[in-house]
Amino acid sequence: MSAVSSQRTVFLWVFLLPCIGLAQRPAQLPNDAELERSGAVIGKIIVNNLNIFDLSDPKDDTKLFRLADHLHARTREQVIRWQLLFVSGDKYSRRVLEESERLLRVASYFYDASVTPIAYHDGRVDVLVTTRDVWTLDPGFSYGRSGGTNSTSVAVQELNAFGYGAAVTAGRSTTVDRTQTQLGIADSNVHGSRIGVQALYSVNSDGYQHDLFVDRLFYALDARWTGGVNVADDLRVDSLYDLGNVTDQFQEHDELARIYGGWSPGLQNGWVTRWTFGFTSDDRQFDRAPLWTGVTLVPDDRKLVYPWIRYEFVEDDFLKYHNYNEIERTEDFYLGTRVSAQLGWSDPAFGANITGLIFSGTAGYGLATTHSETLVFASTLDGRLVNGTPQNTVLGGSFHYYFKQSEQLLFYAGIDGAAGRNLDLDNQILLGGDNGLRGYPLRYQDGSSRALLTLEERYFTDWYPFRLFRVGAAVFMDVGRTWGPAALAQPSLGLLRDVGFGLRLGSSRSGLGNIIHVDLAFPLNGDASINKVQFLVVTKATF
Repeated sequence: MSAVSSQRTVFLWVFLLPCIGLAQRPAQLPNDAELERSGAVIGKIIVNNLNIFDLSDPKDDTKLFRLADHLHARTREQVIRWQLLFVSGDKYSRRVLEESERLLRVASYFYDASVTPIAYHDGRVDVLVTTRDVWTLDPGFSYGRSGGTNSTSVAVQELNAFGYGAAVTAGRSTTVDRTQTQLGIADSNVHGSRIGVQALYSVNSDGYQHDLFVDRLFYALDARWTGGVNVADDLRVDSLYDLGNVTDQFQEHDELARIYGGWSPGLQNGWVTRWTFGFTSDDRQFDRAPLWTGVTLVPDDRKLVYPWIRYEFVEDDFLKYHNYNEIERTEDFYLGTRVSAQLGWSDPAFGANITGLIFSGTAGYGLATTHSETLVFASTLDGRLVNGTPQNTVLGGSFHYYFKQSEQLLFYAGIDGAAGRNLDLDNQILLGGDNGLRGYPLRYQDGSSRALLTLEERYFTDWYPFRLFRVGAAVFMDVGRTWGPAALAQPSLGLLRDVGFGLRLGSSRSGLGNIIHVDLAFPLNGDASINKVQFLVVTKATF
């Protein structure tokens, strides 16, 4: 194929692609195995970043949508190229193209992304990168309600400032815990360096929060090194809860400093091994809350200072799904095995006031059957071991089951649990309307352990009101309880149950929250003081 013919092929593929679809592989291209076996390399990389609305579609070609496209700062081509895991001249790898797709889809300013080979000539594969932007400026007011309490915010938030991929937030928000006036900035890939920066300056009704995180993560399976520095200074008033009411308050001042670095040999035979070394100072000081007049229990001061080492073992195993946890979006499900373990030693020689082993770990596994079923398991363990006794130790686990009945119907079952031992006073294991038991007030039950079962029948409609929201619906049942002693807590009310139904509004044009939940939940038991109907409005990342 001549150079002129190659350029003509690329031109046709860019401008004849359907604007709302992802690129499809041309029939004349060799398959991926043949390209890789032949030693083909990446040729031209064409970036086709689509705006929010498809003005070639008469349904999108309206005055309002044209104005939105005009006002929106489209993601710059260089920002997209910075996120790709390949450049021209690299060996062709379908795996690398697919991982680049996943990295692009993680960005909140894209609705979807595809990376597709479009032409092959002279041992080179031309690749088309197609993305679609979403609206990223939130200049106004937001409202949420869960567990019988409201949250509001008045803020200006931009998730993709000037198209450079940085997020900027300035505003004021009110929750059940505090009122915050904050200024924040975050960029996960500063100027293509793979270095992420996150900074927050917040003045709160009960203190302040000053955070700075600079990290270069293991951003890809084949990434070879990581490193970072994190510092935080946070003063706040914390509350203990039981039956949805505050039972204790105290002031907490946290100062965190952490530095780390790590290495990996990269992806080998479908598996990744990673080693990370670091040093952490975690200083938590407690005092009486200035305005609290009730019973006061104040936690003991804790200063943990420790070097640590972390080991990770990760499998490369992803599948693309549709209409599982989101509505009409490509979903990247991780189904591989993932294990991590971290150990550190806190000692007065480093400036700590606690001597002991600091440990944490995670494990996960996913499985897709041939009967439209998907199972995902995950577990966590963290705490410390002091003089042979576990302290503030929590073992957590979750199980998620999906059964795809049709393109529009899906059954979901989830089990989430946590078991604690010798918990610090400020570490509550709670269950209520704000963390899964939707028919009850927030932070309703307190204990040293909890378990929650969630059953949902999910319905994904074709309704597309105003061409702004994808609509779904769900009927659900939640069953959960806590057990074990906890400070200032009443005895457990045993097994609590609720049923309910609600709408799901998937934000197809905005990056400011994927799915709005509007639910009515009905508690089936509990104490006589709770409302017989709970109304919830919550924005979540998933269905």
